[in-house]
Amino acid sequence: MATGGNAIRGTRVGAGPMGEQDHGHHADRVAVSYWDALGNETVRYFAAGIAAEEIPETIDSPHSGLPAGRDKENPPALAKAEPYKTHLAYVKERRTDEEADALLEDALQQLRERRGQS
Repeated sequence: MATGGNAIRGTRVGAGPMGEQDHGHHADRVAVSYWDALGNETVRYFAAGIAAEEIPETIDSPHSGLPAGRDKENPPALAKAEPYKTHLAYVKERRTDEEADALLEDALQQLRERRGQS
């Protein structure tokens, strides 16, 4: 077996000189820490030139799914989840029982007339 082998073996075409450390320019950025109610910290990075009001106050924690805020001592509380409502529940919010009875009676009367059962 010959010694001295192929000089480019194991390198990528166009990789540049071996040991080159500069692989592009990294933009300046700021790290913002968020904490959830369980104490999990999540760090998000934003461009250094971004306006402070564009950085969100809360995010969803990838660790727990809970909301996470920037104040470690006072993390945001979980918003109360509303139970699933059926279509009937929404209708009952908009109509009184008397209105529902009148609408039902009107619909039944139209049905009877169409069938000739007046």
